[in-house]
Amino acid sequence: MKRMLKGLYVITDKKLISRDSFVAAVEKAVRGGASVVQLREKGTLRGEVSGLGRELLKVTEKYGVPLIINDSIELAKEIGADGVHLGENDPMIRHAREALGRDKIIGVSCYGNLERGLNAERDGADYVAFGTPFFTPTKPERIPTSFDVLREAVSRIKSIPIFAIGGITPENADTVMETGVDGIAVITAVFGAGDPEKAARELASITEKYLKKRN
Repeated sequence: MKRMLKGLYVITDKKLISRDSFVAAVEKAVRGGASVVQLREKGTLRGEVSGLGRELLKVTEKYGVPLIINDSIELAKEIGADGVHLGENDPMIRHAREALGRDKIIGVSCYGNLERGLNAERDGADYVAFGTPFFTPTKPERIPTSFDVLREAVSRIKSIPIFAIGGITPENADTVMETGVDGIAVITAVFGAGDPEKAARELASITEKYLKKRN
């Protein structure tokens, strides 16, 4: 499913999605055009995350989009997910590759650190994610990343997709895609919306507009 690493990437947040509508909300986002889903569960018991992951995998497999697990290589392997997303305090890419195999997806958060992105590309990551200048309620302490960093990342990281993340909305998504990134990753803009399917469709249409221009 590595071919799907572009466009709209949605990330779950238990503060925004009630448990009784969790799977349904994700399915709505995928129906709206999300091409990648990440299960992100901070502070949730492992057994509960595993159960959620298995339920979400049924949805993502149904629509042919990859399911990525945040932080945990072990959970990604246990669930049979399509890959894992690693932050700065997570295991190295090499360890993740050895544990999951060559066919699984490994993504890496780069924040505003271009060298981290270049190293991730060299070490075999399948995609990288960089921050934006926008405020995000999900991580209010996050240090903003200028568009200049995004543009430089696009000019220097050539072999893997680049996603932008952080405070992206339908109002500013065009500005982000104009930097040349392959996609946008969002949490609040989709799962904080009243209608996740409609919100996803609006954002996906923006990414598709730019991706079509480049083909």
